Amino acid sequence: MKRKMTEIPEPKDKLDATATVAVSGPEDDAERWRQIDWRRVEADVRRLRQRIFTASKAGDLQRVRRLQKLMLRSRANTLVSVRRVTERNAGRLTAGVDGEVVLTPEAKMRLADRIQQNTEPFKAMPVRRVYIPKRGSSTKRRPLGIPLASRCWRRPSRTTSRGCGRCAADWWA
Repeated sequence: MKRKMTEIPEPKDKLDATATVAVSGPEDDAERWRQIDWRRVEADVRRLRQRIFTASKAGDLQRVRRLQKLMLRSRANTLVSVRRVTERNAGRLTAGVDGEVVLTPEAKMRLADRIQQNTEPFKAMPVRRVYIPKRGSSTKRRPLGIPLASRCWRRPSRTTSRGCGRCAADWWA
């Protein structure tokens, strides 16, 4: 059986070209989350923090601010922040006030995308105290007041300011 080769006519203009996009990465969010090279991502964040520290130690405040902005917009910093809040944090299984718990790789990737691609500045929800049962006790309750998304939003700025804090601690010592 012979295959018949058909030729696709060459587009005459740019507008005649078909809009087919080929992406060479995984298509679903779960695969994207699992295929992240965490050593490289954490090394990128560590390197950027070191640059902030060095600029702060040198007294170059303009460079410090520029690097901090770069850190806040960094994809690696967002991924590390989401990972710390959803995987390594002791309260990762406890829903925030917003009722959100992120456990699956798809949800983690969606949360990272939501934080990274947000065009308007983050506006925190007002803190509302909710009392949840304490672990191991049916009668005792503890207060909870921070939403999960807010924890993920605050984490990158916390990471950004750490580089300068260590420099200030060294300066005062």
